[in-house]
Amino acid sequence: MKHLEESDVGISFYISQLPGFRGILKQRYCDFIVNEVDSDGNVVHLTSLDAPPESMEKNETKISDQSNKGYASEIELFRSLVGDSDVECLKGLIDQVASGIEDGVSPIVLSSSSDKSHRTAVHNFFKENLKFLVTDTIDGPDTSSKCIRVRLNSGGSHNNGRNSRKRKDRRDKPFDSRGSDNWSEHVGKFLRFHLYKENKDTQEAIGLIGKMLGIQPRSFGFAGTKDKRSVSTQRIIFSNLDHT
Repeated sequence: MKHLEESDVGISFYISQLPGFRGILKQRYCDFIVNEVDSDGNVVHLTSLDAPPESMEKNETKISDQSNKGYASEIELFRSLVGDSDVECLKGLIDQVASGIEDGVSPIVLSSSSDKSHRTAVHNFFKENLKFLVTDTIDGPDTSSKCIRVRLNSGGSHNNGRNSRKRKDRRDKPFDSRGSDNWSEHVGKFLRFHLYKENKDTQEAIGLIGKMLGIQPRSFGFAGTKDKRSVSTQRIIFSNLDHT
């Protein structure tokens, strides 16, 4: 096969005496290598297909440790925000937690309030002082008021029927229903993995993974789509997804 020469395409003179160069036009998807760079400047590569080892670090607010701590000062601070009846309800909840029985600890519902700023102050109290408890807002006895529900932060979630995710059924909805139902408390809240794909769009690859795991593609987080016609590697994050 004859190679094209300059004269074959009408080139007869050069403006300099510099030596020329030759190259190959890339056409296949495997000619384009795309690797994401993380926030620390490291190039992302898929280096292993093995699951990471289980982390044995314990949560600083482990429920079993609550029995060794008193909450007199926190109770008095809480009393400055709510009435005596709500204080007694909180004491009862803390006593249940301190007994070491994690299963069957019933949530409490505080008195209704139409003051949003007051409810915000109560939410912040639990976030700052009683981190082993979590709160959410539910409908009150009338349309103009809301109630704060307080429950044990067990890290799990339970789906009470196919309509439990609808806002109208929020009374029966867990505080945080994202991710796996069987998520260990001693591991991190988010799972991060490296996605390696060939000649496939990021959204398409995520859709296939979600279909195999039975989860929605919108549950995944990533820093932009990578070229379809390429061999690319990027980081993907999911909340409470068991890596086993």
